[in-house]
Amino acid sequence: MSITTPLFQHHKHCDDIFADAESACGNGDWEAGGKLFALLQSQLEAHFSSEEELLFPAFEAATGMTSGPTEVMRGEHRQMRDLLGQMSSGLAERDGDAFSGAAETLLILMQQHNMKEENILYPMCDNALGASDLGDNLAQRLKAS
Repeated sequence: MSITTPLFQHHKHCDDIFADAESACGNGDWEAGGKLFALLQSQLEAHFSSEEELLFPAFEAATGMTSGPTEVMRGEHRQMRDLLGQMSSGLAERDGDAFSGAAETLLILMQQHNMKEENILYPMCDNALGASDLGDNLAQRLKAS
């Protein structure tokens, strides 16, 4: 297993929750949508923090690259957190347009972000970090969330 396999798997997990939350809210089931959205927020935060606190620092230490791809990913994490905040406001106000508008933007950003990670950054991390217990640590952290 590569170091980043747990992160690939967690992308899919978050995508599935996102689709379910968006569907529930889109159908006016705000209660179920709220529960799914809370789960989405917690899972995305677990994912972002796992990368920011474990993967990115290890990659930066191994490569010396501190203002490269990891900095871009951190910036995108900030943008996604902002969009989650907008979705949360829309949900609290039961404003389907506000919720779905932010959700649509988040979906596009997440898709682009995940493609960059999966096709560029994660392979770089696997190459730079080689044999490491980081993958196991990431897997345990994401399971615990």
